[in-house]
Amino acid sequence: MQIVITDDFNLARIAESGQCFRWQKDDSGTYRIIHKEHILRIRVLEKNTFALSCSEDDYRNIWHDYFDLGTDYRSIRERISKEDDPFLAEACEYGKGIRILRQDPWEMLISFIISQNKNIPAIKRSVELLCEVVGSRQEDAEGSYYLFPTPEEILALSDETLSTCRLGYRCRYVKAAALEVAEGKLDLSLLKNETEEATIKALTAVFGVGVKVANCVSLFGLHHVDAFPIDVWIRRILENEYPVGYPKEKYSPYNGIYQQYMFYYYRAKYDKK
Repeated sequence: MQIVITDDFNLARIAESGQCFRWQKDDSGTYRIIHKEHILRIRVLEKNTFALSCSEDDYRNIWHDYFDLGTDYRSIRERISKEDDPFLAEACEYGKGIRILRQDPWEMLISFIISQNKNIPAIKRSVELLCEVVGSRQEDAEGSYYLFPTPEEILALSDETLSTCRLGYRCRYVKAAALEVAEGKLDLSLLKNETEEATIKALTAVFGVGVKVANCVSLFGLHHVDAFPIDVWIRRILENEYPVGYPKEKYSPYNGIYQQYMFYYYRAKYDKK
């Protein structure tokens, strides 16, 4: 099927924004996206027009929500004026097309636990290895792929097998999170409607989950778009661009969206240098 999206929507920028680790792009420019038990292949046909491999029902019931297409990102981006905040305005323009995906909170919890002290290519390798070693193998017309493993599938693994996923010291954190979810001590679905304070408190109670990881799960898994993860890039931005303080209250409730624009822009700016 084909769809027309007139709001900000750029597949390449979303893929490179540091929020999704399993998107794969082939030589034709088609992105393969796995979300829970669903798979989608999507590519640009022309400006604002995209080809999707799913049915209209699946697009309406799954992928429209996944891409957060019910939210007007252009209006959020245009809240920032060049006169008021030239740095953020430039970052918003540079990252135009990024959206906060509505991803599976369980997958985000494990992915961002794995992300600690790893660069993005290394995170992607480890997450994909985890899926291949533990996840359920599926087939479609284009070949085979693996679903993200369930908590129970991870808990059934020996430590030795889990270590083959290049998780290092994070193996025990992954196992601890899987146990919390499997036993119902951590109900991620309930956190979607919790306050940010309660969400961070619940997530940081999990062994191996710090404030930064908790904020990433909050933003990318629970879709709390005011969450503001601070990694080395954002810390550098706060020091260099906001020496007297970042106006978080002023930019609420979209700080997480602005964080993504800043993160994407600064990484690109740094790489060019």
